[in-house]
Amino acid sequence: MGYILGGGKSMDWTLFGIFALGGMCLTGASNILNQVYEKDSDKLMDRTKKRPVPTGSVSVPEAIFLASVLGALSIFLFAEYFNFKTAILGFASLVLYAFAYTPLKTKTPLAVFVGAIPGALPPMIGWIAATDKFGWEPGILFGIQFFWQLPHYWAIAWVLDEDYQKAGIRLLPNAGGRTSETAFQIMIYTLFLIPLGFMPYFLGMTGITSAIVTLIAGILFLAQTFYLMKECSKRAALLIMFGSFLYLPIVQIAFVLDKV
Repeated sequence: MGYILGGGKSMDWTLFGIFALGGMCLTGASNILNQVYEKDSDKLMDRTKKRPVPTGSVSVPEAIFLASVLGALSIFLFAEYFNFKTAILGFASLVLYAFAYTPLKTKTPLAVFVGAIPGALPPMIGWIAATDKFGWEPGILFGIQFFWQLPHYWAIAWVLDEDYQKAGIRLLPNAGGRTSETAFQIMIYTLFLIPLGFMPYFLGMTGITSAIVTLIAGILFLAQTFYLMKECSKRAALLIMFGSFLYLPIVQIAFVLDKV
């Protein structure tokens, strides 16, 4: 999405394919390293116990080798076909995800904020790959994805809290766990998405159509958080989780269609 917005109508689709391959390799390397580090805790949780490293279908050396190849390939593609800014940001996202966010998950709920940084870098990386420029535009793309991740992660953590506790993982923002205070924090961070969603229009990145779509999506997403504040239930958190799955692709597709 970030690459298409940055490249515009004159975008080179061959380069876009190379960029997508680099992004896929970078994501794969990050997730493999995450699973290597968490192989023991993954065995304790229902949602992760059948992953290839915990089950032994892929050994730790094999996983590290594959992650190294994928990571190196992604950085090479970014540096060779785009620019060093893209390669540096890609490498930073891998390091932050695998070596900062992952170990922090068992130590502090602040891990969610740390993990939201590499999680929000992809659209910024795409813009910079296409334009070779920092600025407000990639910053806004980063901001939208950063704030989206907080209700997204916390809703997942609310639904799977018992499973996470088996592995000592702490992701909910309050010590009490599934409380009205946690629901209130989810609402506050979701609220940021409404003004942020309008910024691409004000910066001339997209048109008014996507701004209206983003506003409607933001209001509907926010409404789900009020329901969670009222009910404080797993069902309400599940609705937010699925709402987050819908919000981001709807907004990003609207941005792209409005641009091209």
